[in-house]
Amino acid sequence: MVKLLMIFISASLINNFVLTYFLGICPFIGVSNKTENALNMGFATTFVMTLTAAVTWPIYHYILVKFNVPYLEYVSFIIVIASLVQFVEMYVKKSSPSLYKALGIFLPLITTNCAILGLALFMVLRDYGFLESIVFGFATGVGFTLALVMMSGIREELEFADVPKVFQGASITFLVAGLMALAFMGFAGLIRG
Repeated sequence: MVKLLMIFISASLINNFVLTYFLGICPFIGVSNKTENALNMGFATTFVMTLTAAVTWPIYHYILVKFNVPYLEYVSFIIVIASLVQFVEMYVKKSSPSLYKALGIFLPLITTNCAILGLALFMVLRDYGFLESIVFGFATGVGFTLALVMMSGIREELEFADVPKVFQGASITFLVAGLMALAFMGFAGLIRG
């Protein structure tokens, strides 16, 4: 239980995919202009990341390793991620048209989010068990959502701030992202892993 808690804290705060490994920067910058958009994207990404962990772990261990073809992990993981996103998109469209409309372009964007592929690859690299992988997948999604919502809140406040003209737009966004990354580095002294 302690190991699962450590994995959760590490993946969501200390080794946050966006602010430590710079994975998922495109949606981090592109979707973080409004908090509602950030939350929707974060929840959808967390759901897909958790599903990805649950599906890719058995595929890797029971198919790729068993048949001695682990070099196919990139291809198989990309196919799994794209398929999962398509199934989630179809399910949400059928079961909740209002949620589907609210998510809009965010669901297809998840397919190309490199943080999800990074999750599957890190999971294998760290040799997590099945339950550890699911916790890791959920925690990376929580960390992604946390970073996205924090950035959106800051960006919404910056709209009313007196930002010098030279820093307006993308410049201030990247400066804030860098400062957030530095702030999250402060957690690194707590746990490594």
